[in-house]
Amino acid sequence: MSQHGVGPRAVTRSVAFLTAGVLAVPALAGCGSEDPSGKPLAGQDIRPAPRDRIADGGTLRWAVDSVPDTLNTFQSDADATTTRVAQAVLPSMFRMDASGRPERNPAYLESAEVVETEPKQVVLYKLNQEAVWSDGREIGAADFAAQWRALSGKDTAYWTARNAGYDRIQKIERGDSALEVRVTFSRPYADWRSLFSPLYPKDVMGTPDSFNDGARKKLKVTAGPFTVKKVDTEDEKITLARNPRWWGEPAKLSEIELRTVPRDKRASELAAGTLDLADIDPAAARRITLAARPHSSSSPLMGPGADRSAADSLRSGAVADGSDEDADDEETVARKKLRKAAVKYARQQRALSGFEVRKSLEPAYTQLALHGAEGPLADERVRRAVARALDREELAQAVLKPLGLPAVPVGSHLALSGQAHYADNSGALGGQDTKEAQALLADAGWVRGGPVKEQDKEKAAGPEGEKADDTGGDDKAQHGPDPAGHLAQDGKRHQHPHQGGAPGAYAPRGTAAPANQEAARLAKNGKPLTLRFVLPSGPGSQTLRTVADRISRMLERVGIGTEISKVSDESYFKDHIASGQYDLALYSWPATAYPATDARPVFAKPVPAADGSLNVEQNYTRVGTDQVDQLFDEAAATLDEGESRSLIRKADSRIWAAAGSIPLFQRPQLLAARKNLVNTGAFGFGTPVYEDMGFLKKGAKPASGPSAKASAAR
Repeated sequence: MSQHGVGPRAVTRSVAFLTAGVLAVPALAGCGSEDPSGKPLAGQDIRPAPRDRIADGGTLRWAVDSVPDTLNTFQSDADATTTRVAQAVLPSMFRMDASGRPERNPAYLESAEVVETEPKQVVLYKLNQEAVWSDGREIGAADFAAQWRALSGKDTAYWTARNAGYDRIQKIERGDSALEVRVTFSRPYADWRSLFSPLYPKDVMGTPDSFNDGARKKLKVTAGPFTVKKVDTEDEKITLARNPRWWGEPAKLSEIELRTVPRDKRASELAAGTLDLADIDPAAARRITLAARPHSSSSPLMGPGADRSAADSLRSGAVADGSDEDADDEETVARKKLRKAAVKYARQQRALSGFEVRKSLEPAYTQLALHGAEGPLADERVRRAVARALDREELAQAVLKPLGLPAVPVGSHLALSGQAHYADNSGALGGQDTKEAQALLADAGWVRGGPVKEQDKEKAAGPEGEKADDTGGDDKAQHGPDPAGHLAQDGKRHQHPHQGGAPGAYAPRGTAAPANQEAARLAKNGKPLTLRFVLPSGPGSQTLRTVADRISRMLERVGIGTEISKVSDESYFKDHIASGQYDLALYSWPATAYPATDARPVFAKPVPAADGSLNVEQNYTRVGTDQVDQLFDEAAATLDEGESRSLIRKADSRIWAAAGSIPLFQRPQLLAARKNLVNTGAFGFGTPVYEDMGFLKKGAKPASGPSAKASAAR
């Protein structure tokens, strides 16, 4: 059996059961001894080099999205920069390898294993005898115990964002020596390796005040290759410096400067020489790739006759307007502006030739979320119809193929290819099938060419209508068949003025009905089948908007209309996704090594809260089942790793069948790196090794032999 799915017979059976309203779990991929987890689709791209070829010293200037509001990763406002700092300055008992699987971190652990299962699960940690905090105190049981008490959930004075796993611990005590820590669990916990990574000192975890406020803007005590030297909120940067008490291989870099640089400004900052490493968008990646080519430093604006042709165009326009006497002045101004822009572009391209693009795939995937609590998508048949209308392979290729990355659709909600829990369970729902999608919609009562009632224009616009002007640009676009009853050949979306008609109707009021009823919009009870597709409007969201346009066209083919609403990045999650003000949305989830713990709140069945509201945790689609919750609980409670993986894969099959979210593609990871910067870049699944980052010695070359990308993929 293929590792990427189930056979056609299994898919057909699952669809038949789904139509009857039963969540069927087909046979899992990877029958027999075959491992369905596969290999990472893309390995690391970090330009590896041995330490003896790396210069001692130097400052790495690394772009980040923001200076975080907190340095405590266990608080709700922690962000990606919080995690980056923690990785460099704090202990982690386990870290991720190149396949996204946890491995013991030898800098802190000699060993860690389950030593007892009856009557209770006991894990014995044996610490590295050299491991000390930056104040000279040994890392020990007191730190483990303080973190457990802070994160157990028993003391509400601690403002914690999560306590999963820590709430299962019964006690923590010293072992036979100061280097041993015994952790006893009140109930079995499969993901015990997820705990104490990172580990904060008891100085931070010991009291609610120190936890809530003490680690927000500073970390006085650390235990990594680097320490936090300064958090500068005015200049928006964090400076990390070598830790003189670090017992491992000393950090090659003297400092790491994490600088806040907006994504759309990073190419110019790289060219200006103020950055050495930065996550970039595809447009910046293309510029850097072009700069590396021979003769690429010349701007296309500087070709022979470029100034003349531009000026001639201006002159022609002036003559046509009857203002030829001003043409010479306009031509001169145009030439100066063009020459100035060309010189600036060429200068930047020469500077960018000192960089290269390092690329991989992030340990995260982009999904189409379907809000299932209300509206048409509350009907699981409509959700499944949306899913069956999608060509996920086409969407993956549109995003990843131009970047030279593997364009393979993601087959799991809970893991990615190469991770231990991965298996392609998309067969529980089935692939793209227009006829099946149409049959599901018909079964749900949506018919083509049905009567559409007039609706109040303001009500039809929805809650986004009054926010439209704040987003800038085209914040609302109707997607549907054109007035002739067919799709536009250029693939562009059509904007239909409401003119008193229902939003998303196939044409404005007064337009003749299409001759081809198969292309007409579906309707039910006088209402058209139109879904509100909410997207962020920021400059870094172009890829999502491109994907959304393709999805809209795919849905058009089965009679589903979409109304795209662009909203500000700041309000996208808070005001729309988290609050359920959408029908369709695109956003990403990380795939961790501990899905039984980390993914459960994302897919847990919403339950009524004491105040009458709905507690959705992180399940923003509001689609969940008791069976999925039970499988997560069983997976978290078994210490048999094979059985736990099997339960997670079964849970994933049921999540696919419920069609609350549709995984599309693994997110691309693009970094611009100075060419002599080594052991850093696109890390993929792996945890960065900060002490090995640095700049090559003059005349030195990086490692020979297979690249990091090739070796990681093996």
